[in-house]
Amino acid sequence: MIFHELAHQVLYVKDDTLFNESFATAVERLGSERWLSVHGAVAARKEYAEFDARRQQFRALSLATRVRLLAIYGTGELPVLDRKELIARKNRVLQDFRDDYARLKSSWGGYSAYDAWVAGANNAAFGAQAAYDELVPGFEALFAREGKNWPRFYDAVRRLAKMPATERVQALKQIATEHTSG
Repeated sequence: MIFHELAHQVLYVKDDTLFNESFATAVERLGSERWLSVHGAVAARKEYAEFDARRQQFRALSLATRVRLLAIYGTGELPVLDRKELIARKNRVLQDFRDDYARLKSSWGGYSAYDAWVAGANNAAFGAQAAYDELVPGFEALFAREGKNWPRFYDAVRRLAKMPATERVQALKQIATEHTSG
């Protein structure tokens, strides 16, 4: 959490929650890994690795659910639905999410940190969650591209921040794609 909040002090782009929160989340992950690799005890590194694996599993489940909800709400993939059918489909997706979460949680040995979020999950919650995750792969790939060098990474992010928002998003998604395919 500390790395996340400090990232906002390094760079903050007015009126761009997606960029800001994804950047801070990437810094949080990368910074935690770096700090633990240098200063963390073996037990702390193991605990963080377990936490991070659960977080990645939960965020993958959340993303899959968000995609299903977007399809219902008019991305053109489904015909226009009447309100009753729309609510029924949304409720099925949310119930599937809760069922999948329960199965996932059972593999975590009692870890319950996401329980409150899952209990209150709705369309808005999934949308807000996306702001913290959507561009993280691009920022992580940018960090790798800059030789895992923090000053070079921050300089590259500052250059991105000067671009129009749509170009920033496109650039980060392209960087992520190049990183995974190359």
